[in-house]
Amino acid sequence: MNMFRLLLLFTALAATPAVAQNAPGTTLGTILKKGYVECAVAGTTPGFSIVDTKGEFRGMDADTCRAISAAIFGDASHARFVPTNGAQRLPVLQAGQVDVVIETLTQTLTREGANGLLFTGVNFYDGQGFLVRKSSGVKRAKDLEGASICVTSGSTSELNLADWAHANNVKINPVVFERTDEGREAYNKGRCDSYSTDSSQLASIATLMSDPDNQMVLPDIISKEPLGPAVRQGDDQWYLIVKWTLNALIEAEEQGITQANVDEKLKSETPNTKRLLGTTGDYGKFMALDNKWAFNAIKAVGNYGEMFERNLGQGSNLKLPRGKNALWSQGGLMYSAPIR
Repeated sequence: MNMFRLLLLFTALAATPAVAQNAPGTTLGTILKKGYVECAVAGTTPGFSIVDTKGEFRGMDADTCRAISAAIFGDASHARFVPTNGAQRLPVLQAGQVDVVIETLTQTLTREGANGLLFTGVNFYDGQGFLVRKSSGVKRAKDLEGASICVTSGSTSELNLADWAHANNVKINPVVFERTDEGREAYNKGRCDSYSTDSSQLASIATLMSDPDNQMVLPDIISKEPLGPAVRQGDDQWYLIVKWTLNALIEAEEQGITQANVDEKLKSETPNTKRLLGTTGDYGKFMALDNKWAFNAIKAVGNYGEMFERNLGQGSNLKLPRGKNALWSQGGLMYSAPIR
């Protein structure tokens, strides 16, 4: 009899989806109870997250948060933004004060292995560079011998800068600031000869300077910076929600599904499209979401390419090329795992 009951128990467990259910103790349960998802963002970085003249957060990171909100609630308006700096963003996530960090955050072993985080994918491939004034005559990074360089504390930029200077035997004088906007303002006022951070951010910072036409990002890239959302370890269900929302936006671009045509695409008979938009299969249940979770995310913010173009690309002030952030089929690195 005991063996028979054990067999029945094993059969029941095998038939149950291996995900945490929508219980009060889960991140999703907490989000549903409070009625919104809280995302840590910089709030001061054009193209990624910055407050516009109407008081709205705009940028790639802000849109990623809205997509997650739409996947959960069917509505992007349930996104809440918590501005944090480099020193605050990990502690507020670890303490449960936010649900996810989407703040030009670089994936590293230490952040996952020692800080208890999990990265859910890459929403921007970047690399660290240097911003200088054209009038300085500096053409390459090694010309910065003896220069003062503004950098943000608690960031990979601070560590990368030290590594680069040591490896290349270049003597520099780091000027460290807790907040990105403080370092940016110090550089603008001439306290530093250069500003060093991710190249995409340098392009945005250049537009905010008092003499933007005198600004130049050097061609030297000194690091790899895969940026993406991070969540706390220990909640697989929440990890899957954030991960697959990002994947869905990338997959939508590959399939040609846009914010404008996503309603029409519900009629598609293409198997990949039907799975993505939830007209076939039952994939939402793996995350305790409605099967239209991906449809709702795309409807709210568009596909990955649309997000890129309006925030960083030709529809923005930055006009960055897609580069490594193009789809894999177009020479870039952006690639979604199959939704099936």
